[in-house]
Amino acid sequence: MAVTALVLLVLSSSLSHTDDATGYGPIFEEEPLDIVYTKESPDRHISMNCRARANPAPTYRWRRDNWEIKLMELPNEHYSLVGGNLIINNPEEKKHAGIYVCVAKNMYGTVISKEAKVKFGYLEEFPDEERDPVTVKEGQGAVLLCVPPKRWPAEVTFRWIYNEFPVFLHPDKRRFVSQSTGNLYISKVEASDAGNYSCYVFNPQIGKGVYSKFIPLISTEETPEKRYKADLVVKFPDTTAMLNYNVTLECFALGNPAPHIVWRKIGATDLPASAQVSMSGALLHLYNVQYEDSAGYECEAINQKWQDWHQAWLYVEAAPEWAVTINNTQKDIGSEHTMSCVANGKPVPYIRWLKDGYSYGKGELKFSSLTFEDSGMYQCIAENYWGIIYASAELRVIACAPTFELNPVKKYLLGANNGRVVIECKPRAAPRPRFTWTKGKEVLFNNSRISIMFDGSLEILNATRNDEGVYTCLAENDRGKANSTGTLTITEATQITVAPEDTQVMVGEEVHLQCQASFDPSLDITFIWSLDFRVINFYLEWKHYERIMDSGELKIMNVQLRHEGRYTCTAQTVVDNVTASADLKVKGLPAPPGGVRVEEIRDTSVKLVWNQGADHGSPILGYTIQTRDFYALTEVDWKDASTSPTPLGGRSVMADVVDLYPWMEYEFRVYATNGFGDGEASIPSMKIKTWDAVPVVAPTNVGGYGGKDGELVITWTPVQPQYFYGKKFGYVVAFKPHDDVDWWYETISDPETRRYVHRDASFRVKSNDFQVREFQVKVKTFNSKGDGPYSLSTTVYYPRDVPSESPTDVYSRPVSSHEALVWWIPVKYWRKYDDTEPGANRIFVPASMNQTRLENMLPDSHYLIEVRAYNGAGVGPPSEHCEMFTKRAPPSVAPQMWRYISYSGKWLYVMFRKTGYITGPIYMTGWHFIDFPMPQVGDYELEVRGRYEGGDGPIRKIRLQVSNVFSSIHHLLDSSLLTFFSKRQREGGRASEEKI
Repeated sequence: MAVTALVLLVLSSSLSHTDDATGYGPIFEEEPLDIVYTKESPDRHISMNCRARANPAPTYRWRRDNWEIKLMELPNEHYSLVGGNLIINNPEEKKHAGIYVCVAKNMYGTVISKEAKVKFGYLEEFPDEERDPVTVKEGQGAVLLCVPPKRWPAEVTFRWIYNEFPVFLHPDKRRFVSQSTGNLYISKVEASDAGNYSCYVFNPQIGKGVYSKFIPLISTEETPEKRYKADLVVKFPDTTAMLNYNVTLECFALGNPAPHIVWRKIGATDLPASAQVSMSGALLHLYNVQYEDSAGYECEAINQKWQDWHQAWLYVEAAPEWAVTINNTQKDIGSEHTMSCVANGKPVPYIRWLKDGYSYGKGELKFSSLTFEDSGMYQCIAENYWGIIYASAELRVIACAPTFELNPVKKYLLGANNGRVVIECKPRAAPRPRFTWTKGKEVLFNNSRISIMFDGSLEILNATRNDEGVYTCLAENDRGKANSTGTLTITEATQITVAPEDTQVMVGEEVHLQCQASFDPSLDITFIWSLDFRVINFYLEWKHYERIMDSGELKIMNVQLRHEGRYTCTAQTVVDNVTASADLKVKGLPAPPGGVRVEEIRDTSVKLVWNQGADHGSPILGYTIQTRDFYALTEVDWKDASTSPTPLGGRSVMADVVDLYPWMEYEFRVYATNGFGDGEASIPSMKIKTWDAVPVVAPTNVGGYGGKDGELVITWTPVQPQYFYGKKFGYVVAFKPHDDVDWWYETISDPETRRYVHRDASFRVKSNDFQVREFQVKVKTFNSKGDGPYSLSTTVYYPRDVPSESPTDVYSRPVSSHEALVWWIPVKYWRKYDDTEPGANRIFVPASMNQTRLENMLPDSHYLIEVRAYNGAGVGPPSEHCEMFTKRAPPSVAPQMWRYISYSGKWLYVMFRKTGYITGPIYMTGWHFIDFPMPQVGDYELEVRGRYEGGDGPIRKIRLQVSNVFSSIHHLLDSSLLTFFSKRQREGGRASEEKI
């Protein structure tokens, strides 16, 4: 209530020093924006908006390049003012381009808007000169230069026209259009690329586009086609991006085969989460850029001939943003005052001030003694390279005589015996008044018990009954004086009579903490409990805390470790309060260790340090360290780590974590164990990356085969990423004819590659070759630290021809309506009468297997199955056709049922008819009857469902009530499944089932 009264008092005091108590200075609601105007615009005017809220209403003026536009004094054919908006008619670049600001003013002060630029946009035409043709051999790369014309704004989009408008070229892995230069890049030219190309430039802000003269691209055939190494020709420069904005980095390479582009963030295992790669790898988009995205980025172009890479730095900066701003303020005349504002940004923003539209200093404004001349509208301006922001506030200096009208001394005051009493005296006055206190007719002066505080309040220490009486506060300044009176009554002090005691308890138990107090009988008392200075909310924490009514006792139920701490009981009346505390110790699982951090990093180990947690009443027996690496599947995928020493004792605070993967991102956590079990794990450490090392794992399953036209295909299973051990991981493929001494080597830079094809005309089988050629092959790994081990050498055979014999003993068996198994001593299958052999389904099976599963077959169908052998040279002759029928599909519709009970009540008659599938619609086979003796008394359900060899169909249920007892089943029918069971049998987890 004291705060509210003070605000109201400030507003009231301003009445005597302003014409209107509700008046205030201008506050902008709409400010002018940057405008790009074109001569081709159908609107022959520019409108710059400005609107401010103020009382009284403001007047408006405009400035251009810091010169005021004379709107009122002289008529102007170009400028006019509509409200606060500036209208520029028939704008001309020389007269009207520039920086504009709006000025709003009333009796309380003046403010200026943020700057708005008026620029005239244009896009010149391309020159009329013919463009020289570009001649290139097929397989080579080509670059077509755009050379765009002058323009404003500079932000345009580039596209290329192919042969005629509007046929635009669609970029792909081979073709790329740079949005920085407009150039067209073709990594490897093909015969289809020949034609005429025109660069099209479009400026979206002015809505205009132009295109160049056609550039002929002439391709010449090169036989045989050569391979060219990857060569990066588009390289993104060092780039600065704005915080929370998007940025795109470009990278493109020429080469044959067309290079593959890979992006990396230097010093990180992966690109930022907001990153997206497009245009077949040529573009890296970073969305909503943050400071942590500032780093070096690398693009690498890879093909089978070479790899080329480029690195550049991305810097992230930010426009100014307010951290601390200014607010409207009323201050007493003659008082001190400081105005400051703080802005975040990169580079650090420069701060300057305006008062009523004119420069008024920089940094922080300090007033040692305010005067009426200091009143006005102040603007704090923060600016850096990326932008400028404004903050506005009114400073109003006031003076008035003291008044207690809105904040009088309390009429009735209470104080505790032997306690401290403070009687507030806070009138509104400017300048600050002098204070005098009286008790009755006695003037009070400062002594050891009584003192007049700086804000005018009266303090009484060790109050007694003799201090009761009528107290008056007198406030006086050079504008006048006023007083206010209140009556003080002294009550008995509140005292704790039964205090809570320190207690130990086990987890899950219940505990009671006592608290009782004596107090003045004329007052009400309240007990407040807090845990470690946090007040307990009994409504939200009712599962564990309960306050015993009519006393201060606290009941804690199902105690948990988090309930341990210092409990404080506060006995409070409207006059005073007293407290008493006790510590609750909870025995249970140990608390999580704290401060887990990595102090030393090596290639396969780190030094981990932590702080011991609370043992919760049972000595800590040991610690366990867990790790989670970059390839963890989930956030809870933690694994126990190997440590040195082993095991970790209860007093351990550091250990070496060993057997880690080199060049792997890890985070660590620790948990303690005591006599009660394993405690909660610590907060994970910061992520670190182990140092890189030479790879030690070789590729597996190295093999291959000979193909057509001199091809030797070498295959292997790639190494898993956790075994890369460093950046720039790849493979070295070594191979040689079996009888040769010298090995041939080929470097593969893509770590995901699983095959290499070597072409050599000398490998082709000649007519006089009577033996199968043998090759020795092996593969090793490498990274930036060095080479890893080779795999075991494997023999690869180059075939003289395709297989000459077909598989034998082909046999098949249906599994379901959609699947079958086939054996032979790969595989092709099709429906005998419904499908054609050229459209048959195919499946390839490794040579080491002699069976496979055929899937996605149609039910109840007649199939032919054929098996062939194949090698790198092709497919051998077919086996004999194996014929097979798939099973019928399960019924899709439940049987229809009808039942009745005999007149005697001893027999139940059920009538149903079967349903099923052929390959098309449902068909009926007529009605069937079943009758059987009634079971014992109870409620029953009867279920009927169809069954074919392909499976069971849906169930049809009926309910019945039975009053007699049965002895045996009388009669059952065929071709359906009848399940009979009672609810009581179902509840027991058992049902009787009979097949009919």
